[in-house]
Amino acid sequence: MKREHAAFSDSAAWLSIVSHAALAVFKGMVGLWFDSRALLAAALHSASDAAAEIAAKVEWPGLRKRRALHAAYVGREGAEPLLAIFFAVFLLMGGLQMMIAAISNIARDELKPPEVMAGVAVVVSFALKEAVFQFRFRQSRKEDPKTAQSLIATHRYSLYSSVAAFIGVFSAVAGQAMGVSELLYLDPLAAFFIACLVFWRAYRLIRESLYGRLVSAIQEEDTTSFIETVQRVHGVIAVDELKAQENGHYVIVDAKISVNPRITVMEANDIANRAKMLLLNRFSHVSEVRIQVAPYDAGYPYKSNAEENGSDMPNLLQ
Repeated sequence: MKREHAAFSDSAAWLSIVSHAALAVFKGMVGLWFDSRALLAAALHSASDAAAEIAAKVEWPGLRKRRALHAAYVGREGAEPLLAIFFAVFLLMGGLQMMIAAISNIARDELKPPEVMAGVAVVVSFALKEAVFQFRFRQSRKEDPKTAQSLIATHRYSLYSSVAAFIGVFSAVAGQAMGVSELLYLDPLAAFFIACLVFWRAYRLIRESLYGRLVSAIQEEDTTSFIETVQRVHGVIAVDELKAQENGHYVIVDAKISVNPRITVMEANDIANRAKMLLLNRFSHVSEVRIQVAPYDAGYPYKSNAEENGSDMPNLLQ
């Protein structure tokens, strides 16, 4: 079942990538044919959405090396996600070109109103983008709420881009129809605003690729090390759960361990304290450790034959 969910989620992600790329081509072609700067900028923003999702699906080989990961965590040499940087540079150059073109059109008073088909393209692209988002969001909400929240945050900026393009295109068309020349400025102004969103998206792409991926991979590697360390403590039978949460430059560890159910509460607390001090002393970036102790219960049919003779419940495996 997990494999089916993973395959379905992967297919949904690729559907989103293809849709963003198709919308970028569609908006770009219509923007060129019908003279809409805002639609061209919206095409670049759709391209940034596709680039960000492609970069998110790429596994960087350097992240698998523990030494490189730890070095990057403490601020020294680390892995370099070249594909994400390439996309970000491309977006920065495209956004800069859009800004220069928009400012140039306004300064030279070269304002050509887009045709009505540009507005139709804005509406159609918005409807398709919203349909794909709703599909992915509903699926992610069932499987991974954190991914759903991330989709909402990303979609917010795409929504800003679509609204800006809608206002810019239809205002310019209406200004041409009503003879209000001031409304023609809204198309290049919308293009400038969307270009700023593209700049912000490129910055986030670089930050998440260089920092977010490294921290995520480091935490996964550190979690394994934390579990192995706690299991070495005498008296710990099993580590039932362990979570490492980032807090600035440090990490907070929450763990749940199982101990012998026949020891005293004081002895259980002593085991938890030894595990806590071992984590704090061994890992310098761990700032706080919270350990919950529970009695170990193997459960049926692995119940121990060392039960007390006075037990009320008979053991079928005696």
